[in-house]
Amino acid sequence: MEKLVIEGGRPLRGTVQVSGAKNAALPILAATLLTDGTCELHNVPALRDVATMIRILRALGVRVQQSNSTVSVDPRGYAGVEASYKLVSTMRASFCVLGPLLAKHRKARVSLPGGCVIGPRPVDLHLKGLRALGASITIESGYVVAEAKELRGAHVFLGGAYGSSVLATANVMMAATLARGTTVIENAACEPEVSDLADCLIAMGAKIHGHGTPRLEILGVRELAGVTHSVIPDRIEAGTYLAAAAMTRGALTVVGARAEHLGAVVDKLREAGVDITVVNGSQIRVRGRRALRPVGVTTLPYPGFPTDMQAQMMALMCVTKGISVITEKIYPDRFMHVAELNRMGAQVMLEGASAIVKGVQTLSSAPVMASDLRASAALVLAGLAAHGTTEVSRVYHLDRGYEHLEEKLVTLGASIRREKED
Repeated sequence: MEKLVIEGGRPLRGTVQVSGAKNAALPILAATLLTDGTCELHNVPALRDVATMIRILRALGVRVQQSNSTVSVDPRGYAGVEASYKLVSTMRASFCVLGPLLAKHRKARVSLPGGCVIGPRPVDLHLKGLRALGASITIESGYVVAEAKELRGAHVFLGGAYGSSVLATANVMMAATLARGTTVIENAACEPEVSDLADCLIAMGAKIHGHGTPRLEILGVRELAGVTHSVIPDRIEAGTYLAAAAMTRGALTVVGARAEHLGAVVDKLREAGVDITVVNGSQIRVRGRRALRPVGVTTLPYPGFPTDMQAQMMALMCVTKGISVITEKIYPDRFMHVAELNRMGAQVMLEGASAIVKGVQTLSSAPVMASDLRASAALVLAGLAAHGTTEVSRVYHLDRGYEHLEEKLVTLGASIRREKED
């Protein structure tokens, strides 16, 4: 394993380019399984999760070539219908191959998924939606086995205990593109990544209306063609850099970020006293202040405050004078980073699904351990702002969702390096 060694106390300054969105690229790669032509995808980030999805496609018999941020996919003639436990268990998003495989081959065998340890994330909404389309589904030895002589359009409500589901919406939407008749998905996820997937499917020849709203209508077509598509920028990566600038009292220009995808994050940072200026909708200038204000944050489905920014916002509030309350409404158990932040001198107390954060003047260096992707980012931010040398172990989590994070931070003035763990 590897760790990051961070010498804190250096304000971040300069310009940073946002990479393509992981959570858009993964289902779009899965969507190529629906087509009968070559797909050329641009702005695909070089991440561990993307590499895993490419391995799954290749294991199914799909030809994939990758060059920098371009991925060429040729699915013609692939015959595989099984996504193995070895691959799917490492990344939850890989479960979204289920819908495309079922739609294309009328059968699929996909392992139940794994991923970050951030609390229970059942797949019941995925299965509910696919069953509504006419699939027969059983669970056998840890695998979802789905079959259908024909998929038929249906009216599906995808509301769960904590709101809409991005991956379930993606899975059902992809399956419905080749179903007979019209499918209506109520309480569909509205995230930009779902809209990007819909835009890609439409370019393939799918007939989809209402993406970006809670009601999707999909009129099934007989086949989908190849496509050329560019993945949207990663709003969570952009938000992480905004928080990093604020936390180190630095000044950054974040290039490539779409401000319209970051409304709730920008709003809360401004409420905290961070200076943020949007330039032409695709550049965000951020300047941290010495005296920030505490804020209350509640994570909600888009366009609410994203759960994937909860840990980073908590790290910022840890060095903001006053009391902040952060409530997690998407994954109530997603607080694994609290104990590690407290090791660095933070004062965070958990009360059910809320964290009460009492800001301290400064954090101190400590060896800490990352538990999941966004917790890793929060600990890196804490290390950048802390006095002394912080070591963040298990950084393979970061490699799943942040492209060249330490290299980008070094160009901004951070002292950060990767080392082998003892």
